[in-house]
Amino acid sequence: MRILEACSLALKNIRASKTRTILTMLGIIIGVMAVIVIVGLGLIGGSIAKALKLNTPHRVLGMDISDDALLDACSCGAIDGKATPSDLEKADLVYLSIYPEDILDFVRRYGKRLKPGCILTDACGIKGEICAAMEELSQGAAYQFVAGHPMAGKEQSGFAASDPSIFAGASYILVPGKASPEAVDTMETLARQMGFGRVVKVTPEEHDRNIAYTSQVPHVLACAYVLSPRCKQHQGFSAGSYRDVSRVANINDVLWSRLFLDNRQCLLEELDELMGNLEKFRQAVDLGDEGQLRQLLRQAAQIKREVG
Repeated sequence: MRILEACSLALKNIRASKTRTILTMLGIIIGVMAVIVIVGLGLIGGSIAKALKLNTPHRVLGMDISDDALLDACSCGAIDGKATPSDLEKADLVYLSIYPEDILDFVRRYGKRLKPGCILTDACGIKGEICAAMEELSQGAAYQFVAGHPMAGKEQSGFAASDPSIFAGASYILVPGKASPEAVDTMETLARQMGFGRVVKVTPEEHDRNIAYTSQVPHVLACAYVLSPRCKQHQGFSAGSYRDVSRVANINDVLWSRLFLDNRQCLLEELDELMGNLEKFRQAVDLGDEGQLRQLLRQAAQIKREVG
């Protein structure tokens, strides 16, 4: 009899937990005020906070190691207040906009405090290692983890540079993993409410392969480009081309070195491809081979016209 009673109680708890989860997510989707905690109020975290306050009725709380960032965020209305560890227990959604290794440290420290139905998400620029580690950390957890990556930014960093308009029409990448369809739908709804124009759902591997090409290689290229001695003499000789290629060289070295190394295999493959193509151009110029040079330029122009 005790076994039957224990089984019955367990089933009731599961049903209750699932009901709380669905109600929490439904509330966010239909616009009922939810409690959202944003951990990390830098460029992206600050922009998310501002976008949420601008476009949703939700209560937004912030956590950051910088008291100045918290004060600025409160002063301008980006957050409703500073979050404490006890606030995490009431949160319907927790946004981790911090460095990759800090995400895991945070979850190890506070994950068990999150209530059933809470959605835990991130804004990290790599997914393979994070998702694998989070899958292990999330086993048996009350929360649901939905990995995310807002494809927006600019060359400045910190809360002072945060701006919700950077999300307008941009893409938001979701890596559903083992999260429920309801949790994924909630994140998609929230992304669109913040102004994102497109939501893309992929695996961690697809994310990291594509990000190596669309984001990491351009940052490497920009940094390599400005390392030329000619960079210091560009004034008076530069225009749009210089600005376009060099813009993201104003880089956060701590963050990007970690992103590069955490995605090293995908990045190396793309760098090898880039260096191979550069060598083709170099050979054509070195040999004075106008035919080969024009062929390479035509091929590049055609691809750009086709894909945009």
